[in-house]
Amino acid sequence: MRILAVDPSLRGTGFAILEEIGTRTRCLEYSVVKNHPSLSQEGCLVAIYAALSAAIEQHQPTALAIEKVIFVQSYATAIILGAARGVAVLAAAQKGLPIHEYPPKRVKQAVVGKGSAAKDQVAFMIRALLGLTETPPSDAADAIAIGLTHLRTVASPVSKTNLAALAGLTTSPRRK
Repeated sequence: MRILAVDPSLRGTGFAILEEIGTRTRCLEYSVVKNHPSLSQEGCLVAIYAALSAAIEQHQPTALAIEKVIFVQSYATAIILGAARGVAVLAAAQKGLPIHEYPPKRVKQAVVGKGSAAKDQVAFMIRALLGLTETPPSDAADAIAIGLTHLRTVASPVSKTNLAALAGLTTSPRRK
């Protein structure tokens, strides 16, 4: 399985391509789309779309894992974050990739073991878990963490066998 993982932001969208073969996970690419503060919002969105589209074209992932919308105190920030997120979803949806969302606390819990972990803790754990020779920039590390969360979620016995029952989609036979 090969996935594109994205931590969206207007000025620093982190992304990664992760591949899982058997029990081995490796990071094929990670990067941050860094947009200069003087670049217009529209210019930033075009740059994010272009970088993610190129990564999809080059690596042919089978799914997108992306950070779920989080609570922010400013509507303006929420709208800007939503625009960056929307561009990432669009790039994946145009290629028919299924979209999987994960809340930030769940991502931190999956990688660090603590939902309130700091960005540097996430980056350190990503380096250790994947045996990287350098610590990725925090936005890229967050994207890798989102990808690892997805891979662990789809590999979980719960997700494969009991998810429908846990979600209340199936009922077990009743005894009389």
